[in-house]
Amino acid sequence: MPDSWERAGASPHKPHAFSTVEPKYLIFRTLDRAGEQWYNQEKIHRELGKMSEQQTDKSKSSAVSALLVLGAGCLWGFMGLLVRSTSALGLGTMETCFLRALVTATAMLLLLLVIDRRALKVRLRDLWCFAGTGIVSMTFFNYCYFKTIMLTSLSVAAVLLYTAPVFVVLMSAPLFGEKLSRRKLLAALVAFMGCAFVSGVVGGAGRLSFTGILFGLGSGIGYALYSIFGRYALERGYGSATISFYTFVFALIPTFLLADTGSAVSALTGSLGQFAFLSVLILMVTLAPYLLYTKGLQGLENGTASILASIEPVVATLVGLVIYSEKLGIWNILGIVLVLFSILLINRRSTGKKSGPEPDVKA
Repeated sequence: MPDSWERAGASPHKPHAFSTVEPKYLIFRTLDRAGEQWYNQEKIHRELGKMSEQQTDKSKSSAVSALLVLGAGCLWGFMGLLVRSTSALGLGTMETCFLRALVTATAMLLLLLVIDRRALKVRLRDLWCFAGTGIVSMTFFNYCYFKTIMLTSLSVAAVLLYTAPVFVVLMSAPLFGEKLSRRKLLAALVAFMGCAFVSGVVGGAGRLSFTGILFGLGSGIGYALYSIFGRYALERGYGSATISFYTFVFALIPTFLLADTGSAVSALTGSLGQFAFLSVLILMVTLAPYLLYTKGLQGLENGTASILASIEPVVATLVGLVIYSEKLGIWNILGIVLVLFSILLINRRSTGKKSGPEPDVKA
């Protein structure tokens, strides 16, 4: 028997081993490999499907959050109604702020006692977050804002207040790791320009002073800090109701000390109709937008949310046009267009086949 036959495990009198065993192995191995490839492909398809569903859910969540923030900005745009109403009653800035905090905190306390008492529970070590939103942000920015009006003009004060989106974008990059993209910076700057045009400072007669500008920038920083402290509170597991409630509880402390509380309470309770009107108005321009904005922060970056909220002066301008018959000039219209463009810009989605990450701006 040839050596080659012996090495192959065969003889002249029995079939070659390759002819009986190897084909079976080849078939089973081929089927096994085919099954493994099919399983892997199915696994990949399932993972891709899950990723696609997660991406879809994330996009829907972002869209809902954007609508919530836009809704907040629109409601804030009606703030002029409250300011004019309280001014007509002889109340000043701090008195109005005190009433906002008092009515909102009381309404939220009663509401949470009925529907969700757990929302009232906070950890002592986290109280600094609410002190930040209520005192450092709300009270501070209101004080600086109205101080700016006294030192400059309403239009200049409004423009400096809306430096807030720029401050939010710049602060959120190092504090929360948000990308400082060119598109976000461009949207913030376009929104600021739009607010400048809407407020009437361009082509107007707004007076300037160094002290007034400092207070105005302080109002912008204070306004921006609500997003910063609010984000810290959200990251610690608190909901929008808890954050909003304790924001106004803490805001009560400085406004109580700075305001003529007797005059404020007397104005609020002058008559049943006056009480109902002011209470509903305060809840509409204070409680509702803060709840919406804080809820929207859960699904958006701080910078994006602050830019979307820049819709406020646009709505305020339209409110003045419709309710108070204020004139709308070419600069106001241009400002409205710029603000709307910034909102579209910050929400733009890439539609090309390839969309790499946006380039970060190096500090």
